[in-house]
Amino acid sequence: MPEFRLTQISDTHLGRRFPGLIANFHRVSEHIDADRPDLVVNTGDVSFDGPAGHDDAEFAKGLHDALPVACRYLPGNHDIGDNPTAIGPAPKPPVSPVHRRQFCDIIGEDHWSFDAAGWRFIGLNSLVMNSGLAFEAEQFDWLASELSRANGRPVALFLHKPLFLNLPDDPETPETSIRYVPQPARARLIEMFGTIDLRLIASGHVHQRRDFTWRRTRHVWAPSAGFVINDQRQDRIAIKEVGLVEYRFQPDSLEVRHVRAAGQVDVDIEELLVQMGGEH
Repeated sequence: MPEFRLTQISDTHLGRRFPGLIANFHRVSEHIDADRPDLVVNTGDVSFDGPAGHDDAEFAKGLHDALPVACRYLPGNHDIGDNPTAIGPAPKPPVSPVHRRQFCDIIGEDHWSFDAAGWRFIGLNSLVMNSGLAFEAEQFDWLASELSRANGRPVALFLHKPLFLNLPDDPETPETSIRYVPQPARARLIEMFGTIDLRLIASGHVHQRRDFTWRRTRHVWAPSAGFVINDQRQDRIAIKEVGLVEYRFQPDSLEVRHVRAAGQVDVDIEELLVQMGGEH
């Protein structure tokens, strides 16, 4: 395959009670239908509230199943719960094996690898990192095995949370500890990829579109496909808008295109909070 076209969507937050998010997903679906990439990857928060029950996950999976393109998925904190961190508040809810199993049973694999166009693609469950759950160690062992088979090929890594803000050793703070892959798991990941030709880290979670390069690795933060978080509730790091990201992989090269599907609307989180009413 001389070229592999991949579309990344993220933070769709789908649930039956959020018509604005459903409408934005339909606009994204129409864009994907017209473009027909080889694969769609949703990098997490597929559902609005997976831990609360099956309904949001089943509804989200049904909408993705209607896409005309194969999909792979990674879990977000709204799908399986959040990471414990060394500093900051306790996660609500914390990641759990029960919610992880529900994600895998309803939505799909929560970690994966494949090869295409001379690249190795790896998807990781970033929410189990620093959790102490048995699967955290299993996934690190699996990753070591997958990286041993890279054989010099460029690697593209997909996960829900960005690895860091600007630098690998950025300090964790109570305000931002849940925004990035937590320490010490972050340092372990960076060490494991240190001898690998890691060209791309594609993430979501922050609901801001960002694209920067640190050393040889391009870091792409996909915006939410569903909604934005206003500046009163979240500091502004980059671009706050809904959208998606398109990639073209060729042997030893990568193109990134930042896209907003026709008809997508910047739904503000305040609208969703009103719709949630007394749920939370």
